[in-house]
Amino acid sequence: MKTYSIAIDGPAGAGKSTIAKALAKELGYHYVDTGAIYRTVAYFLDLWGVSPKDVDAVERYIDELTIQIAYDETGKQHMIMNGMDVTDDIRTQDISQKASLVSAHKVVRDVLLDMQRGVAQEHNVIMDGRDIGTVVLPNADVKIFLTASAEVRAKRRTDELLAKGQQADFAQTLKDIQQRDYQDTHRPIAPLKQAADAVLLDTSELDIPGVLAAMKKIIQEKIS
Repeated sequence: MKTYSIAIDGPAGAGKSTIAKALAKELGYHYVDTGAIYRTVAYFLDLWGVSPKDVDAVERYIDELTIQIAYDETGKQHMIMNGMDVTDDIRTQDISQKASLVSAHKVVRDVLLDMQRGVAQEHNVIMDGRDIGTVVLPNADVKIFLTASAEVRAKRRTDELLAKGQQADFAQTLKDIQQRDYQDTHRPIAPLKQAADAVLLDTSELDIPGVLAAMKKIIQEKIS
């Protein structure tokens, strides 16, 4: 039985996770948040005091890490690190920045690549990240590059953090996002870029229902 895969790529704060989760729920697909996987690696290394820039140390410690993806009854993805649920612990700006650095290491990407592709072979999936359509699932049935201006993305991220009761400053968040954009687009391995056959969707002027409607239209046109 054929499985279908939808690859959603784009920069930090573009709303990929929010939209992908909602789409997966409507379509009955498995949602795979690859950013959370890399955040989990960054969190693990952080606990051990390993700098995400120290390639040798990353290579030494990565073998001690086991990662599993679990889904609760609501369909929410949980990240299990060495038997511990770290789903909420990995959602900080610090870990986000470190995840970007960690994801640039070939050894990390190699370890996680088969895991991500395996999920797509077994289930209909919506997978979001930085290099899903270009590297992880180059043969995805649908590829969408989701973006928005840095200012819009910074406001969304600031509002999201404040809603969770975390401290957030717009100016600092904008600076963090711009730095993350630079890191993601300039890394030598699997940099963030739009796949040649991906549909570009700028969400700067769209609310969530508007983005969902646009994406469903794209998917319907690609998968008949």
